[in-house]
Amino acid sequence: FVGNSTYRDDHGPPPLKVLPFPSQVVYNRVGKCGSRTVVLLLRILSEKHGFNLVTSDIHNKTRLTKNEQMELIKNISTAEQPYLFTRHVHFLNFSRFGGDQPVYINIIRDPVSRFLSNYFFRRFGDWRGEQNHMIRTPNMRQEERYLDINVCILENYPECSNPKLFYIIPYFCGQHPRCREPGEWALERAKLNVNENFLLVGILEELEDVLLLLERFLPHYFKDVLRIYKNPEHRKLGNLTVTVKKTVPSPEAIQILYQRMRYEYEFYYYVKEQFHLLKRKFGLKSHNRKPSPKPEFFIPSPLETEEPINDEEEDDEKWLEDIYKR
Repeated sequence: FVGNSTYRDDHGPPPLKVLPFPSQVVYNRVGKCGSRTVVLLLRILSEKHGFNLVTSDIHNKTRLTKNEQMELIKNISTAEQPYLFTRHVHFLNFSRFGGDQPVYINIIRDPVSRFLSNYFFRRFGDWRGEQNHMIRTPNMRQEERYLDINVCILENYPECSNPKLFYIIPYFCGQHPRCREPGEWALERAKLNVNENFLLVGILEELEDVLLLLERFLPHYFKDVLRIYKNPEHRKLGNLTVTVKKTVPSPEAIQILYQRMRYEYEFYYYVKEQFHLLKRKFGLKSHNRKPSPKPEFFIPSPLETEEPINDEEEDDEKWLEDIYKR
């Protein structure tokens, strides 16, 4: 653009681009946890705030070989900053391959609700058009497409049993083969990564509060996100992504799902408690709808109140600064 003009002679070199902090954000979105709604918002926000939204057309490859991990990390790390990269992919450890670890964000939801949404979405899509979705899943046999959800669960079909049901934890555990095995090892590693590598893991059932905190923590990316989300035109667009033809399984089938997803629920309630602690720290009260039922084997957390607390020992800005330094 400058070409052979005398601009530099008269004005010196152009000013360096001032990057926000952090300038590298990864949203390794969990399937059927509201990610299409958030990506719609990110497209608007990237134009509004001038950050580089890097998306991927790969939606069905979450587990990568070592070479694939290195290649993806290289591609992400060389993107123009500030960037926000988003893809359905299990947690990537950038530092393992000599890269700078970005800030991670994510959103999860009640595991049974997520499973049911995925089960019916694979078969019937959303309000954007059932026929369009059937075109995208041409190899699904009719008897599979219309398989009763209770039959699938009670008769132990592969789609409705482990390891298929062990879905959320690997997104936080990572690429290690043991991350795909339902058990304590993957659960504890996922918790550790949440604590050490994720700035925020929100709960879809409390999405407005998630957006509020994202705006607070990452203003360069999410400023005005709640106002945009509440805009009637955007709501209309977002409603098109709601899965259609969902039915609720029988109580017996639900209980079986709870038992099969016990690790998923332990992780979900751990994340939920951490999220509520953050909300309390920043003075947010819960406005969520009727709480999801807890499985019988789960011991309720003592953290039930959402009243704001006064924390005079630690400054909010310092707390954010410490999070960024992790």
